[in-house]
Amino acid sequence: MTGAAALRALHHGRAPGDPLVLPGPWDAAAARAFAAAGFPALATPSAGVAASLGYRDGETPAGEMFAAVARITRAVDVPVTADVEDGYGLAPGELVERLLEAGAVGCNLEDGDRATGGLKDPERHADWLAEVRAAAGDGLVINARVDVFVRKEAAARGDTSGRGAAADPERLAEEAVARGRRYAAAGADCVYPIAAPPRLLPRLAAGLGTPLNALAKPDGPSPRELGELGATRVTFGPGLFRQALAAVEDIAERLRQA
Repeated sequence: MTGAAALRALHHGRAPGDPLVLPGPWDAAAARAFAAAGFPALATPSAGVAASLGYRDGETPAGEMFAAVARITRAVDVPVTADVEDGYGLAPGELVERLLEAGAVGCNLEDGDRATGGLKDPERHADWLAEVRAAAGDGLVINARVDVFVRKEAAARGDTSGRGAAADPERLAEEAVARGRRYAAAGADCVYPIAAPPRLLPRLAAGLGTPLNALAKPDGPSPRELGELGATRVTFGPGLFRQALAAVEDIAERLRQA
């Protein structure tokens, strides 16, 4: 079984309350620690990798991001899926080639438009995802990130119902389902409505009909609880990196006071 096939299989046949938990390593050392703990796969966070390289989120040059992913994949024997943001403007074929060269067997691809701060047109984004799928074949597990909950103002601008999507999580859920279904039809293996309120996960899971990725937060439901709400897969964004950095800052402060 290839790495992509193994990762894809981990998304299916899961019992409620037993989601696929994918820790997010920001470098090779963190990846080895998570793999040694027994996690069957890992998911790099773009913001955590960016911070480890000295960049702000969204400002990592593509070459440095792929190089960081390659260091992580070389360090472990488990499948690694990589957050490559919006694809860095690369053509689908080149994006797939660089992911595979880096050793990744999956990727996050978001529909937020970093250039404008808005959301991409869902139909055009679905067409682009279809091109990525065609270039990758079954060699990558595509996790389509839906950004309506983190770009609420942009979602509201596209709301023609007059009911105010930005102020109404229910309307945002409708938009997330509509976008996610388009992306799944284009070939996405999993849909990731990042920052969706946990109470909406059952509705999102039922509406999407595909594996659902949920974001775990330190002050939110546990991964098991997110699974009971409908999440198939749980990731942490830069949360684990931030917890590790907080521990380093605590060590630094104790050293300064010693």
